Amino acid sequence: MPVIKDVIAKVKQTDPDQPEFHQAVEEVLETLEPTVKRHPEFVKANIYERIVEPERAIIFRVPWVDDKGKVRVNRGFRVQFNNAIGPFKGGLRFHPSVNLGIVKFLGFEQIFKNALTTLPMGGGKGGSDFDPKGKSDGEAMRFCQAFMRELFRHIGAECDVPAGDIGVGGREIGYLFGYYKKICNEHTGVLTGKALEYGGSLVRPEATGYGATYFAAEMLATRGLDFKNKIVAISGSGNVAQYAVEKVNQLGGRVITLCDSTATIVDEKGIDAKKCDYVIELKNVRRGRIKEYADKYQAACFEGSSVWDVIRDRGLKVDIALPCATQNEIDASHASALVKNGCRCVVEGANMPSTPEAVKIFRENDILYGPGKAANAGGVAVSGLEMSQNSLKLSWSREEVDNRLIVIMKSIHKACVETAAAYGRKGDYTLGANIAGFTRVARAMLAYGVV
Repeated sequence: MPVIKDVIAKVKQTDPDQPEFHQAVEEVLETLEPTVKRHPEFVKANIYERIVEPERAIIFRVPWVDDKGKVRVNRGFRVQFNNAIGPFKGGLRFHPSVNLGIVKFLGFEQIFKNALTTLPMGGGKGGSDFDPKGKSDGEAMRFCQAFMRELFRHIGAECDVPAGDIGVGGREIGYLFGYYKKICNEHTGVLTGKALEYGGSLVRPEATGYGATYFAAEMLATRGLDFKNKIVAISGSGNVAQYAVEKVNQLGGRVITLCDSTATIVDEKGIDAKKCDYVIELKNVRRGRIKEYADKYQAACFEGSSVWDVIRDRGLKVDIALPCATQNEIDASHASALVKNGCRCVVEGANMPSTPEAVKIFRENDILYGPGKAANAGGVAVSGLEMSQNSLKLSWSREEVDNRLIVIMKSIHKACVETAAAYGRKGDYTLGANIAGFTRVARAMLAYGVV
């Protein structure tokens, strides 16, 4: 029965200019093939075709004024993809590359990621082609306020709860929430990733990086391994990468790489706790470039190269790879180099950072591969916990939130392993994650009838 192929073909025909969305749909749906025979009720209700179509996609104009008094115009997006198991939930990305296809790919991935947490959250995503780099606080504030002047009418604590993503950190969340609060005259949990002073959760900044590392530890344990004395390559230098470094250090590993859009640094001595604190201050406070790390600590710096370029071109040996930068950063040549240079485990802290060709190479060489929708679900899991705390009007301790995060990541790992085994694909984390998330959402959609 060509159900899956027909749906994929229709997506490509309907949205021919959205390659990232096509990639995400193919990656998920191809692994769902075994569910077609096992769940004829899903086929009858046309769940497969319905789940790849967003409930709604909102595109809007964002006019704002820069520091020189010039009127600027950007484009804003919010794709509310699926709310079968809870309010739409997913971050906002501010980056020049943002377009409808990117936002749809991220929102589609978010459906299954959120379902894996078992928390009541649907999938959505949004953002703008606005670039916050180099913008003053005043410019960022004026843009965020203009963005929220349109977005506010489409979101709400029980409807759609955005969060941060690339380009949307604490500064931007503060401006967005402050303006929503002003124009709606209410203080609700409409955004997550808030500062502690106005309703945020402890461990939320650390959650994605910590969660990916916890997931990697669970994967390594299936082969009797751990992080102790392992050489770890991490890409990116933002929020996810920073706290992945911190947690890897705590678990006994040695991180030797970080990067940003301009350069990669390699520190063979290891990016220890003191150096990690420097990176956090460099990126979050001074908004500087990673090259400054190389200047301060006499590390090697490769301008214009990604972490994976350096591993490929310099023969850098690593045991574990945690891609934490952006989509499609690891291609087939990078994957082959990782295998050749001794990598045993690849766990995605970013969304879809490995191309399909790279993933194929990992599987063919028996590399432990943790897909983003499972491995980086820690961020949205703690966002869900922030929503719970906001609803209850209380705050949990750091220890309680971290313990809940560990339980959730272990639960996601278990669901991936058990689901893969149940469908005859033992050790296939991609299939396990996709089917476990999909079946939960599909059953809810089935229960509602055709809506």
